[in-house]
Formats: sequence, C-alpha cells, structure tokens
Amino acid sequence: MKILMVFTSHDQLGDTGRPTGFWLEEGAAPYFVFRDAGVDLTLASPKGGRPPLDPKSDLPENQTPATTRFKQDERAKRDFSQTVKLAEVKADDFDTVFYPGGHGPMWDLAESPVSKALLESFYNAGKPIALVCHSPGVLRHVTYKGEPLVKGKHVTGFTDGEEEEVQLTRVVPFLVEDELLSLGAIFEKKRNWDPFSIVDGRLITGQNPASSVSAAQALLKLTREQPIAAP
Repeated sequence: MKILMVFTSHDQLGDTGRPTGFWLEEGAAPYFVFRDAGVDLTLASPKGGRPPLDPKSDLPENQTPATTRFKQDERAKRDFSQTVKLAEVKADDFDTVFYPGGHGPMWDLAESPVSKALLESFYNAGKPIALVCHSPGVLRHVTYKGEPLVKGKHVTGFTDGEEEEVQLTRVVPFLVEDELLSLGAIFEKKRNWDPFSIVDGRLITGQNPASSVSAAQALLKLTREQPIAAP
C-alpha cells in the first residue's frame, strides 16, 4: 500500500507576526500508524523540504507518545525534512492521501489549485481521502460531480468552539466548521479536544489533534478492506 501525506508550507499566523505550520501530533501520530503497518509512505508539501512546525505543538503540555517517539526517531525526522514538492506527485501513484492539520493549511493548501486537483483526482478515481483538524477546511474548493465534495456528507473538523478557545477566531481566514456547513456538509462534533473522527463513504475527517490516530487508523482500514469504488 502506498500513502501520500500532504503537509503545509505556510509559516505565518495571519498578520500576528507569530509563526505557525503543521501540528506535530497530527503529523507524527498518523506517520507512525502508517509506518508501523508497513505502508510505503511519501511526504509532500507545496514548497518541498522541511515543512514548518507550529512551535506551540511542541510545548510540554502538547506532548504525546507519538511526539516523544518522533523526537527520538532519526528516520522519522529525516523523512519529515525531505518532503517532495506537491506539484510533482500524482494520485495515480498512491492508494490514498492523508492531510495533517495545524493552522498553516488554511492559508496555502486551502487555496492551492494543485491541492484541489490532487484531492479531486484521488476521489474521482474511487480512492479514499482523509483530513484532520484544520485540514478539512482544505476541502472548501474541492468539488465532485459539479458540487462541493462535502455537500450532504457527515464531516468533522476543528470546531468554532476550539478556535475560540485558542483565541484565533479573528485571525484565521475562515472557520472550518462554518465553512463546511456553508458548503452543505452535515457537521458533527464532540466536546472540545475530545477525539472524534467520521467515515462517510470514502471521506474521513478528524476533529482535532487528539483525533489523528483514529483518523489514520480508519483510513488504513478503509483502504485495506474496501475495493476502489467506481467514480
């Protein structure tokens, strides 16, 4: 099995002057779920190379078993430092794709024609796709059969309440929950920061960093057990 992981290359948190990027747990936990399963992994980002890490995700209070393991794993650190350029990958070469979150994707991947085309290519080919935390917002321009891909689908993502707790409601370019609802999605959520992921057909979404493992496991299970669906 071949899985593509797509990271952000965006490192500025709006006009705040503060850094952002991908959230470490959301990259590390799925990476180890996939690697431990023997998956052939490719990591990509719009600019290639080392994707920017949100420094908040590496604070002591945000450490998890996956982040601890990551910092002790030379292979993982090497893989994360050598992402290929997103424009150079093709859905035909992979069985599925996983988008880690962090605030960064809301600025670059959400507005990237390359990312949009890639996700549509996976989905049109009958392959599952998975996005966690802020990355479900990357689906805002993605369509399927002429309509928003998320229309009528059960989805989740970083909630308005969670964004409010981190005091970035007025900083982010859009709110993931509101955006998905405006596109006709059926948005579901648990309490702030509780793990929660949803599988609706070939679309898997996770609510927050704590949902990274369950979303990755769901994607692995779906890709292994479900034959590629007809477009």
